[in-house]
Amino acid sequence: MKKREQKAAAETAFDRRLARHVDELKWLYCELYHNDTEAFDYFVEMLRRSWAGRKQALREQDSRREADPGWYRSRELLGMMLYVGAFAGTLQGVEGRLPYLKACGVNYLHLMPLLASPKGRSDGGYAVSDFRAVQDGLGTMADLEHLADACRADGMSVCLDFVMNHTSEDHEWAKKARAGEPGYRERYFFYDSWDIPREFEKTVPQVFPTTAPGSFTQLEDGQIVMTNFYPYQWDLNYANPAVFNDMTENMLFLANRGVDVIRLDAIPYIWKELGTDCRNLPQVHTLSRMLRIACEIVCPSVLLLGEVVMEPAKVAPYFGTPDKPECHMLYNVTTMATTWHTLATGDVSLLKRQMEAVCALPKDFLFLNYLRCHDDIGWGLDYAWLGQRFGTNEVAHKKYLNDYFTGKWPGSTSRGVLYNDDPRLGDARLCGTTASLCGVEAAVYEQDPFQLERAVSCDVTLHAWMLSQSGIPVIYSGDEVGQLNDWGYQEDPEKREDSRYIHRGSFQWELAALRDDPDTRQGKQFQHLRRLEELRAQEPCFDAGADVWVEDSGSRHVLALCRRIGERELVCLFNFSGGFVTAGVQREGAYTELMYGTHHDQIRAVQLWPNSFAWLLRDSV
Repeated sequence: MKKREQKAAAETAFDRRLARHVDELKWLYCELYHNDTEAFDYFVEMLRRSWAGRKQALREQDSRREADPGWYRSRELLGMMLYVGAFAGTLQGVEGRLPYLKACGVNYLHLMPLLASPKGRSDGGYAVSDFRAVQDGLGTMADLEHLADACRADGMSVCLDFVMNHTSEDHEWAKKARAGEPGYRERYFFYDSWDIPREFEKTVPQVFPTTAPGSFTQLEDGQIVMTNFYPYQWDLNYANPAVFNDMTENMLFLANRGVDVIRLDAIPYIWKELGTDCRNLPQVHTLSRMLRIACEIVCPSVLLLGEVVMEPAKVAPYFGTPDKPECHMLYNVTTMATTWHTLATGDVSLLKRQMEAVCALPKDFLFLNYLRCHDDIGWGLDYAWLGQRFGTNEVAHKKYLNDYFTGKWPGSTSRGVLYNDDPRLGDARLCGTTASLCGVEAAVYEQDPFQLERAVSCDVTLHAWMLSQSGIPVIYSGDEVGQLNDWGYQEDPEKREDSRYIHRGSFQWELAALRDDPDTRQGKQFQHLRRLEELRAQEPCFDAGADVWVEDSGSRHVLALCRRIGERELVCLFNFSGGFVTAGVQREGAYTELMYGTHHDQIRAVQLWPNSFAWLLRDSV
């Protein structure tokens, strides 16, 4: 009887959610796919089939989170991104390390790409050959589901990348397309001559002009296929409803394995149209809105995270509108890049301008904030404004930033490496761990305790800055103990050509074992970071609903970020220079610094150590 009642209740829930969205869904679908009602009917049945495959524990979570739609806006959320192989070898290994992740305060676990992909032609796992299988050596889909179950029982959400734009050339669809099987060539962009590809390349920017120039690849049999990223990654044709239907089903398959957050990789690229740059086209937003609806019908506890590596004006539209939302969350990539620019220049002007734009966005817009991620740092800064304000030349400035962070600039202690260097355009990107970019590696190598103290302070200050922003903070695995660059990648023939592996090294568990020893560098970094994270979780001023703004600190070296909720006010000061600076904001009354407990009778002139910060909470009246 109980199972029969659960089934009836489940069908009612699905039908209720479908009824709420079906009119809009059909309108969007039929407009995009030229009134193909047969394809739409298949899509709806696929949603019903996906719902039928959703286990009871996930349905119960759906109901709980539907009743608390703002659950993911909690200031207690703390993320960590990691590679399964580098962190613990296998998915079972990660499950065995959950106590460590809990000790780190992590309750949002982002597992970097782990789906099946060809060895040596995977682009770090972003060339998927099977969306329903796990990479050899990492485990099985059953292991992933078991890990997700264990995380859910421990109050931890799991995020997984979903590569939407392309498949591996080894994917079943690609193999059938190459063989000429009916219905599969149309899932990609195939051409028999270069006439149309050359027209595309007149307006489509190259993603990797040095390592993978062009946007098309000619196969051995003469056929030409669109490959915007790498030759072994074939772009999918979302103008074909079969592609959208089947890719959505693949996404829901992962959701039904217990994945809580689906990272939509490279979503701005997924619609192609001749004569355009094939970026951010209106049809992309139609597709992302339909993906959101599909989740709200089948798995309303699942969140969509958009990877939109664009300037702010092109990022915000991916949130959609209040009545027609798209992504739940987006990456705050511009602030990340601007933060490192600010560290290199010691001037907060651009970062202040960036934060003014972010703070002006609706509070419902939720960003993931991070200092480092699995990828390189691209210098996508506001050069028009920098040029107007400071006379900055884009190519010269990029060279300065790269020279600074690779230690070539006089006085720099940073130790990064370049990625995808294009000397002609001066458009190289940067790789390296947070600690190495902050100077920790150089200080350790030179055995300079004074320099090490300052480098660790810089690392902690940057993390305090990340934690001060609104949204979900995400730590890159290893940063919690100040892991340094892994130069061993240069000896590996499969990795040496991709300098991003310098910050993708194996997690050093022997160093993590030192995290509770305050006399070690690892212990200092770990305990300082945990203290910051705990303060953030406790302090109401970090609520998502708080008012947030930036003010003039009186110094070009210091950023002043203010947060207020009710009568509580927190003033956060960050010194991005390597010298002592006195700065503050115009306030009356006393404040207490949260991290160190120091008391300030006024905060108009606070002395800040080099590369340091202060979290100043107004004393109660």
